[in-house]
Amino acid sequence: MRRLAILLLLVLAVEVKAQEVLLIPEDNPRPTYPRNLQRAGFTGDVRVSFYVNADGSVNRVKILESDHPDLAEASRVTIEKWRFKPWVVKDDRPSELEVVAPLVFRLDLTSPIHTNQWIKGLKCRDINEELLHAPEYAWIDARPFHYTRAYLSNVFHTTQLPKEQRLEWIAKLNKRVPTIVQQCRASPVRKYMSLLPEEIRQLL
Repeated sequence: MRRLAILLLLVLAVEVKAQEVLLIPEDNPRPTYPRNLQRAGFTGDVRVSFYVNADGSVNRVKILESDHPDLAEASRVTIEKWRFKPWVVKDDRPSELEVVAPLVFRLDLTSPIHTNQWIKGLKCRDINEELLHAPEYAWIDARPFHYTRAYLSNVFHTTQLPKEQRLEWIAKLNKRVPTIVQQCRASPVRKYMSLLPEEIRQLL
């Protein structure tokens, strides 16, 4: 399974001193990027508040803002399981600390540096090899399609490619996946790029 980039842009990414307590993460997995949103190319932000108790547990998780209910739920479920290094309550050390954190959900930021060049050079035989034993329902998650969605999501500013248009083009790509795979199997030497929707080809 490829890694999905879910950036945790919060004070917990580094050790932070607050009221004489050094808040140190011990078990803080990333929220799971909802598969339906990842496939649709939907990216978004969540702002959450929660309390860390002196025993390291977390409670009172509250979603302050979210671009999508599924992102909010994924964040809440994961943060409730987070654990931090316990501390002793004494003097200026409180029994709990409130944390407000922004979580950013983005498609795979570990894509090739020049993703467009990678896409342009990709041949159908490469796709055929990758999907040789993959069931049809998994085709949509193959690297070529995933990286194409990530390219559209990560490279272009909304002034260049408005969100509604980007999501529409990604939906068009997703719908075409079975056809692309079938055409690739029929012509292994064909370039993957030639099978993409015209709008996407123009951005490469």
